[in-house]
Amino acid sequence: MYVDIGPALGSVAEPGVDEDALDALDERVADAHGRIARGREADEFGYAALNLPDRTDPGAIRAAVAPVADAEYVLTVGIGGSALGARTVTAALADDPDRHVVLDNVDPEHVERTLADLPLSETAVNVVSKSGTTAETLANFLVVREAYEDRGVDWTDRTVVTTGEAGPLRALADAEDLPTLPVPDGVPGRFSVLSAVGLVPAAILGLDIEGLLRGAAEAADDLGPSLHDSPAYAYGAVTYALEERGATVNAVVPYAERLEPFAEWFAQLWAESLGKDGRGQTPARALGVTDQHSQLQLYRAGRRDKVVSVVRVGDQPAVAVPDAGHESLSYLSGADLGELLAAECDATVASLSAAGRPAVEIELDRLDARGLGELLYSMAAACVLVGELAGVETFTQPAVEWGKRAARALLRGDDTEETRAVAERPTRRIGSDGA
Repeated sequence: MYVDIGPALGSVAEPGVDEDALDALDERVADAHGRIARGREADEFGYAALNLPDRTDPGAIRAAVAPVADAEYVLTVGIGGSALGARTVTAALADDPDRHVVLDNVDPEHVERTLADLPLSETAVNVVSKSGTTAETLANFLVVREAYEDRGVDWTDRTVVTTGEAGPLRALADAEDLPTLPVPDGVPGRFSVLSAVGLVPAAILGLDIEGLLRGAAEAADDLGPSLHDSPAYAYGAVTYALEERGATVNAVVPYAERLEPFAEWFAQLWAESLGKDGRGQTPARALGVTDQHSQLQLYRAGRRDKVVSVVRVGDQPAVAVPDAGHESLSYLSGADLGELLAAECDATVASLSAAGRPAVEIELDRLDARGLGELLYSMAAACVLVGELAGVETFTQPAVEWGKRAARALLRGDDTEETRAVAERPTRRIGSDGA
């Protein structure tokens, strides 16, 4: 994997990062790397996430999922970091990503439709909650369990649980003697993709989780005291510097359909980790080439508050474009879709540079288990670096916890600070009440 920061330099873009500013920033990167290294060595909360390539035992994961390894489908019941990483892995690596279905929303119509479409006797259930108290996850799981019972399928034979050492979900798993895997200590959910939290569905589907961890370990070995030697730190340092100069939106644009869920995973990682103390880049999600026709206009000619992070894959399959038999389409003759995709990506970055807008390119040699592991680890390390440079508490999420407390208290009918805030929230409704 490489990161190309050329299109984000001050000689090209506004906002941009001048070479002398990069050199000055590199001294701060060295200090931040020292703090990260100490945190990893002590296995401190949050920093422990960067040790997962060496700590995660793929054999233990495969042993736990062995009772359901014959499943045709996997249904993950989780939310946020308990679902996005797992979906990112299977979408990128599975021959048929539709074999992995995720319930991470409590929209009743969606839940009912999802369960109605699944052959439950052939579907493994992957329930994930670190605390075991996540309201959305538990509610969905209870609905799923009832659906199995209504169809005469023994849900206990089809369920694997990933959770903490205590809590309602752990108690249920113990009572029903369900295969259970631990959520790693000291690892926030959004950083947990390289653990059982993110790898159980991939293991059930027989994907190369060992290769994924090897790729991540290689990325870990690349971390060093200079942004000029580390792709992860180069990305983190430049996006931090651009935010300081006004690029408060980070548009992540993968040029591979199978990486579209990666952009969702990245959005949570970046927003929940760095959106604190009145700062943090807003992650925007797009898909190349599709969104060249819907969003590039804004990125090239709108407010100068964005950096575009292009993610591309070097090794693409050759799919020939047939001869159209018409002179006006002769420029496509002899081309293939991979060449067209690469040309579209090159054109997008060049278009941004021509307009003086910053971009960063991330390229994988190929989209396989090793490459994906390298990408996921590098973005996690980049996020940690940005948190160090910005001086924010990267590994906490107080705003999210406020919402969780409010939802639980509303369901219980409790009188709390959060429920009073909900009751007193400002409203000014315009429109018919439907009567």
